[in-house]
Amino acid sequence: MSEGKWLGSPRGFAIERHVADTMTSAHWHDHIEINLLLAGSMTYLFNGRQEYVGAGRMVLFWAAIPHQTVVVTPESPLVCVYLPLVDFLSLPIDARSRQAVLQGAFVDEAGPVGGTINARTRWADEWSAGGPARQQLVKDEVSIAVRRLIADHMFDKPPVISNPRLSGSEIRYTQLLTELIGRRYSEALTLASIAKHANVHSTTATRAFRSVLGISVMDYLTRYRLARAMQRLAETDESILEIADGCGFGSVARFYEVFKGQTGTTPKKFRISTRRV
Repeated sequence: MSEGKWLGSPRGFAIERHVADTMTSAHWHDHIEINLLLAGSMTYLFNGRQEYVGAGRMVLFWAAIPHQTVVVTPESPLVCVYLPLVDFLSLPIDARSRQAVLQGAFVDEAGPVGGTINARTRWADEWSAGGPARQQLVKDEVSIAVRRLIADHMFDKPPVISNPRLSGSEIRYTQLLTELIGRRYSEALTLASIAKHANVHSTTATRAFRSVLGISVMDYLTRYRLARAMQRLAETDESILEIADGCGFGSVARFYEVFKGQTGTTPKKFRISTRRV
């Protein structure tokens, strides 16, 4: 049974530059992915929608949600940044924006960024050829670029500002819990059972998640299950019942309720849409 296609995406922070191409199927990984198309254009199928990407405009999305490039102009150079989820969680950005990204927002810069494109183009070269000091500078520049992108993209007004001085323990607990959910999402889980598996008190788990993500542990679990279900709808011929059961929804009725509430469409229609591209 397929659990997703990584297509070489790394586990840690990484940057690569390549020529964009269409994908034969959707893939996923647990990073926040940042794309900068240097020329041309491309279109993603993401979270049940087609998302256009123009040259010179940075885009950001949670890559745990299956995504697939379906239209790409020839010879379009692309810089891809893979930011580990824990690094994204540690950035001082508002909680509502974090929640929007984890709920499937596709964050697009308002327009080309002019003179900063050249600096961003160097990221891949400096990451692959530079020493530790140079790589740290690249990571710092990426973090600032992400913070600016999020700040410029007003998901809702007024923003709810997270504490910029999140404790190290809150970040660690959130990382521990998200990793555990990634391993055990198919099981029948409650807040109490997740906290027990992680050896964390449920109150501590709730407080850490709210502080770092702005959502509850169970909301994150639902979003993660939905992302895995979308991947299986796109890549496999499993029945809706098998997918609902295998992703921990408990029943087909609950699966349909969550899926339509989050995407605006049904699992069946979503599957059909992925087979048309």
